[in-house]
Amino acid sequence: MYKREFDNLLRDKLAKAVLLYGENEYFLDYYIKHYIKALNLKDEMLILNYDEYDFTQAYSYLSQSSLFGDVNLLIIRSDKKIPKKDLEALIKITNKSDINYFLYIYEGSSRDARSIQSTFNSKNGGLWVRFFEVSIRDGMEVMGQKSRELGLAIDSYALQHLFMLLNHNLALSINELEKLSILNREITTKDIDNLVYSTSSMQLDELMQDIFNKKDISKSLYKLLELGEDEFSILRAIEYFINQLFLFNAYVKLNGSVDSMAILGYRLPKHIESQRANMAIKIKSNTILKIYEYLLYSELELKDAKSINREPLIFGILIKIQSYL
Repeated sequence: MYKREFDNLLRDKLAKAVLLYGENEYFLDYYIKHYIKALNLKDEMLILNYDEYDFTQAYSYLSQSSLFGDVNLLIIRSDKKIPKKDLEALIKITNKSDINYFLYIYEGSSRDARSIQSTFNSKNGGLWVRFFEVSIRDGMEVMGQKSRELGLAIDSYALQHLFMLLNHNLALSINELEKLSILNREITTKDIDNLVYSTSSMQLDELMQDIFNKKDISKSLYKLLELGEDEFSILRAIEYFINQLFLFNAYVKLNGSVDSMAILGYRLPKHIESQRANMAIKIKSNTILKIYEYLLYSELELKDAKSINREPLIFGILIKIQSYL
């Protein structure tokens, strides 16, 4: 099932057991909030994030009855697949009681999520919803609606400018609209340029993921260049990322575990921490050294190149790095 069908269903009733997944973080959060609001809950739900998942705890929570008509809402958010037998048991007990609801927010790859869909079928009393990257049209529609809710005076051109600046990230765009509403006046593109930070750093991270997962880098690279990043900043970002991978690699080898606070001095979100660790342990130390040496050579080559040649040169540098992996 896709978003539009799910919205039509929710107009009549809340689905009991739902798998939510896909490439749109905003809607994953939006429907959690929708359920909490529709069920008129505050702190009564049970939320198990990432490594907090425990089947016994989740099942016991849904097994409890209520003398006062309270509702049980179980929310599991994870980038790991829950065993099929666990899901079947949780869906079954959810549908045994009118007061039970179960949301499974899966943040792993959409390819892996397809194998979970079959468990959330109509025969079992479940359903699945997949969200895609939001189009400009859909993003503008959601942002326009949010602007009206906030009483924010902003025209469609400024909305689109904000959306493009934040690299089509709907969650960040909505968050910025809430901040801009504090100004209590009409918002212009000039306000957005002065007050809103670009997502180029996020796009840099996406480029790093594409490089080290040996994916096509052209889309993420050209997005960065469109956002105003130059070839030197991209090269520096690669050097920084390589350094992080080296630190993660060394720490995991020494300690057999990962702790971004100990490695970097600040805590990364759990899924990013795991992502960095998994990437680091796949790369051999001598490969990291080769890439370091190549980056030093590439920096000199880039400095000597004419500006017109730097774009194809940085593209070639990234392809070469991928060949080492």
